[in-house]
Amino acid sequence: MNLTLKVWRQAHENDTGRIETYEAKDIPESASFLEMLDIVNTGIINDGGEPIHFDHDCREGICGMCSLTINGVPHSREQGITTCQVHMRKFRDGDTIWIEPFRARAFPIVKDLVVDRGAFDRIIASGGHIGVRTGSAPDANSVPIPKDDADDSFDSAACIGCGACVAACKNASAMLFVGAKANHLNRLPQGKPEKDKRVLAMVHQMDAEGFGNCTNQYECEAVCPKEISADVIAKLNRDYAAAVVRDAVE
Repeated sequence: MNLTLKVWRQAHENDTGRIETYEAKDIPESASFLEMLDIVNTGIINDGGEPIHFDHDCREGICGMCSLTINGVPHSREQGITTCQVHMRKFRDGDTIWIEPFRARAFPIVKDLVVDRGAFDRIIASGGHIGVRTGSAPDANSVPIPKDDADDSFDSAACIGCGACVAACKNASAMLFVGAKANHLNRLPQGKPEKDKRVLAMVHQMDAEGFGNCTNQYECEAVCPKEISADVIAKLNRDYAAAVVRDAVE
């Protein structure tokens, strides 16, 4: 396959940035999207140029680091997969592909296609944990958990924090991410004692990081590689409202 790439290049956060054009030649249809970029980078390096910088780690759809916007859609138009799981057979010979970083004020560009998603880490640090005592593992059935609660918590725990939800939202809202991380713990007995404190802290940190508000247009749900339901946003709103009331009364 021979393709034309329109790639965002930016030296650092304060650089203006620009789109540059590259020819991707003789790309195997069996190659993944990141393997295609590796091939292009090899050619750039051989010609004495600066390779295209992009983030990646596991290349198995687990870590979410491979966060690219492909033809205007975070992780591409394919449903339920990350960028590293996109294969070149999904494109046609002669296609032009636009490749850009995730766009959000809270995700400053480090270089080219690499963004700093430290804002997510700070949200997690603010309340995405439980304060139970550590030690030996409890027996499997010592804490009864209804199956619906366990399933709901597990579905939310699937969130990998890639940031596609933020990049797809016109307001750069992080509500799907925060809702998933809060719901993961709030539905379990171990997480209920700190539920109010957790929700208040995470929402306040989310606002402090500069993420926008949710307007319920579901772009986040559409691009989520783990297909997290937007229901977690409604649950977060209910939990937050209840926590604000209880906090005011107390």
